[in-house]
Amino acid sequence: MTEKMISVEVAYALPTKQSIVELAVKSGSSVEEVIAASNIQTLYPDIELDKAKVGIWSRVVKLRDKVKEGDRIEIYRPLIADPKEVRKRRAEKAKEEGRADKVTGGRPNPLKSKSEQEKSE
Repeated sequence: MTEKMISVEVAYALPTKQSIVELAVKSGSSVEEVIAASNIQTLYPDIELDKAKVGIWSRVVKLRDKVKEGDRIEIYRPLIADPKEVRKRRAEKAKEEGRADKVTGGRPNPLKSKSEQEKSE
């Protein structure tokens, strides 16, 4: 009896380069087996599967999860900076530059600014 073969992709991207490897694997293969069969780690030796997160169509999965026909396995790079911290620093800078309300952090209300100026006169 022959094994049923399914078609899948393995994707990895750097800021300047991306690769999508299409391959046929046995039905019931795990994510880790598919990544190994794709040989993508020879193109990108910096991939550390034990540390990297992987997903199927933007949904994080485990290496032992099974793949289905048409799945795209994505190998994610670690974040360089925490997005929450970056946003917080951007908001602080906007407050300092006067582009944001010092209390709410939102855009300054021009009507509020005028009424505050009239009170101070």
